[in-house]
Amino acid sequence: MLAKLLPAAFCLFLFMPSAQAFEPVTAKVTENVYAIVGESGDRTPENQGLNVTSGFIITDAGVVLVDSAATEGSAKMLETTVKTVTDKPIIDVINIGVQDHHWMGNSYFLEQKIPVIALAHTVENQHQQETMNRMRLSSGIGGKPEDLKVEYASETYDGGEKNLTIGGVEMSLLYLGDAHFPGDAVLWLPKEKVVFTGDIVFNDRMLGVLPDISNVKDWQATFKKVAELKPEHVIPGHGNPSDWMTAQKNTGDYLDWLVAEVSKSLEEMEDLGDTVKRLSADERFNFLQMHEALNGRNIHQTYLQLEAE
Repeated sequence: MLAKLLPAAFCLFLFMPSAQAFEPVTAKVTENVYAIVGESGDRTPENQGLNVTSGFIITDAGVVLVDSAATEGSAKMLETTVKTVTDKPIIDVINIGVQDHHWMGNSYFLEQKIPVIALAHTVENQHQQETMNRMRLSSGIGGKPEDLKVEYASETYDGGEKNLTIGGVEMSLLYLGDAHFPGDAVLWLPKEKVVFTGDIVFNDRMLGVLPDISNVKDWQATFKKVAELKPEHVIPGHGNPSDWMTAQKNTGDYLDWLVAEVSKSLEEMEDLGDTVKRLSADERFNFLQMHEALNGRNIHQTYLQLEAE
């Protein structure tokens, strides 16, 4: 009887649906600019660290990819996503972020002899954060930190601004100040009024103030400098592309709230525990994903930073 059941059971196993591999979502922003939206949650073996938003620009000469994802696997996901939109090849990659999932997929494109461009200041900070980036990424996707292949941009530019024209598209690579990570930059397309903000803007989910890395008041000031560009389209570091009003609501208003409310607590000599408890009960930013996990931590870090001033 068992022998008769085994073939049927084996056939049933063959036709069982397998776990779906992660696929990023493409969002058209303008006629030639697209966002690639990764997962909003944590790094996982399935997404290979692609829990970030990147994007690309289709030019007359080919495609400019903004950010390279976190690993060879997630870099391939970006490449595959580009191919669903255009047959043009990727001719340049631009790094604007310092955290692992923005640039640690560089090696995949460099092996294809595709130049990777970045500001020198961004690369300096990538070097400084490399050990932590390796640990963070490997803990999410598995494996050993030392086994991750890390390569830096092949073309770097000194100073806070580099103007480029690639395939007829004008763009400016700008360092406007520190944000989620020191050294984070933006890519500004003046004619399209599009800004790739990297982790200066978080849409849909709450931003994270990281201990010893993120400075809330610097981030607040940098966000306001991005606003001075007067962008009409925002491709954030996390979440869906949007207009500037949405970016202001999701990131700018929250940074302003953190600084203003924690400053009041310090002026009134409210202790840290009471401040975290009281402000965590404020529900005005509960519409953002991950607020339960991050809001209290952000208040805590803001308090320590402002208290130390």
